Amino acid sequence: MTRKTPLDIARMQPWPVKVIWGMLAFEFLLALFERQWPLAGVALFTFVLTLVPLYVSSRIGISMPTALVVAVTGFIFATIFLGEAFDFYNRFWWWDIALHGGSALGFGLVGFVFVFMLFEGDRYAAPRWAMALIAFSFAVTIGALWEIFEFGMDQIFGTNMQKSGLMDTMGDLIVDVIGGALGALAGWAYLYGRGPGFTRAFFEDFVTRNRRFFRKIGKRRRGRRR
Repeated sequence: MTRKTPLDIARMQPWPVKVIWGMLAFEFLLALFERQWPLAGVALFTFVLTLVPLYVSSRIGISMPTALVVAVTGFIFATIFLGEAFDFYNRFWWWDIALHGGSALGFGLVGFVFVFMLFEGDRYAAPRWAMALIAFSFAVTIGALWEIFEFGMDQIFGTNMQKSGLMDTMGDLIVDVIGGALGALAGWAYLYGRGPGFTRAFFEDFVTRNRRFFRKIGKRRRGRRR
């Protein structure tokens, strides 16, 4: 099998990702022309961050669903570029809440996928509630680590990522808990063949794209029928 180059991987990405890349490239060049060096740096940094998930997934041999690629790229763009460079956090009071809630839900879904992958798709290898609990813990842990990162940036570099301090941190953690719980609950429902359609589609798409990591799907059920 021919190994894909970074350029090949970039060409394969969905059009929303390419649109975001185009916007970042335009803002980067415009900022250079106007000598707005901080804005140019943020645009370049954001672009590099959007490439990290694609690079990591290609290195470990995991195929990311299109919806996940678009969501991750959009989240990085909304958080770093729009949130910090264009001050969307202060312009729109709901911006931080929406991003934290959406990311926590996403981490809950991704956490469940990786737990399911550890058991190679065996729905009966562990209690369903335990799989959901691990996914929930994963999402909340990521949220807590992000809050620690914000605190460190504010203390070391004098930024204002925590905005209103304790109230901002606790509000973010509460939203993270709610979003992570919803993502884990969606994974739990998927094991019963239920749940919202878009979450089931996400799980099924991921499993289909990475079938070799889910070799035990359906095996125990077929064994019982025999």
